[in-house]
Amino acid sequence: MERRSFIQRAGIAGVLAAGAAPAVVHAQANIRWRLASSFPKSLDTIYGAAEVMAKQVSDMTGGKFQISVHAGGELMPPFGVVDGVQNGTVEMAHTAPYYFFGKDPTFAMDCAIPFGLNSRQMTAWMYEGNGMKLFREFYAGYNIHNFPMGNTGAQMGGWYRKEIKSLADIKGLKMRIGGFGGKVLERIGGVPQNIPGGEIYQALEKGTIDASEWVGPYDDQKLGLNKVAPNYYYPGWWEGGPQLSLYINTKAFAGLSAEYKAIVENAAAHAHTVMQARYDARNPAALKQLVGAGTKLFRFPKDVMDGAFKAAMEVYGELSGSNPAWKKIYADYNDFRRDQNLMFRFAEAGFDDFMQQQKL
Repeated sequence: MERRSFIQRAGIAGVLAAGAAPAVVHAQANIRWRLASSFPKSLDTIYGAAEVMAKQVSDMTGGKFQISVHAGGELMPPFGVVDGVQNGTVEMAHTAPYYFFGKDPTFAMDCAIPFGLNSRQMTAWMYEGNGMKLFREFYAGYNIHNFPMGNTGAQMGGWYRKEIKSLADIKGLKMRIGGFGGKVLERIGGVPQNIPGGEIYQALEKGTIDASEWVGPYDDQKLGLNKVAPNYYYPGWWEGGPQLSLYINTKAFAGLSAEYKAIVENAAAHAHTVMQARYDARNPAALKQLVGAGTKLFRFPKDVMDGAFKAAMEVYGELSGSNPAWKKIYADYNDFRRDQNLMFRFAEAGFDDFMQQQKL
């Protein structure tokens, strides 16, 4: 009996070694997917997160699961990636969800809304709060399975051809600004423009726009924005901690083995950490270089901050009364933000405030 069992096992092993495994094993063993990014290759931090994820997946599967990463515009327009994943044109996309504010303002809460969560708070809400659960429900309507994949940290407030001395200077200002920030800017008199990152420099240079936000010193320097708009403002009140997301076609993700699903999830979490680390490591030197080259740093006037905050709260209230998806997620988001601000006010802000006054 034992001899017969041994022969049977040996026979199966021989068949597998000979390459005659069932077709389903072969189907899962070697996979080739495409990922459409919303970002240009020149931005190694934000575009690079998708490359980090893809390499991690390849390394963890011994090269059997390959994901090719394509810059914005290569496979589809930068703002066309939701449709691309939803329709199955590509299996994956890496993007800033607030770009799709026009589809539904709720998208923005998976990235950043004005005066929202900072980077650490956003990660906490997604992984340990209800953020992931709520957005999995929301994205089911778009045939998307999502994972957090990157954060820039609090951003700068953008580049301006002229100084902003008061709220009055916002009136009529044509500014490239992503997502929800544009809606609030409009409320305080500005004219928001939705322009892909690769086109910002030319728009500022030609005077098509008066100002533009992008990310922070490292990425902004790469785009050369200081050469066409010398006034650099902070903070980016519309992006206190913008999270980037990995979108996966629901059917494609469901077709992966349990092991491959876990690998994708862990690779995305790894890329999430790496992106924030890269920004934190590279922004200080870039800021010094920008200032050394003549960039003028300004803090937004208080009346601009107060006016924007008031307008943002008004918009959120209106949306809660008209958009059920927004209302459901924002109620949880707002409660989480309130508790986080209470805690950060003491330990985090207290420590940071003291340290930033020291001469090191």
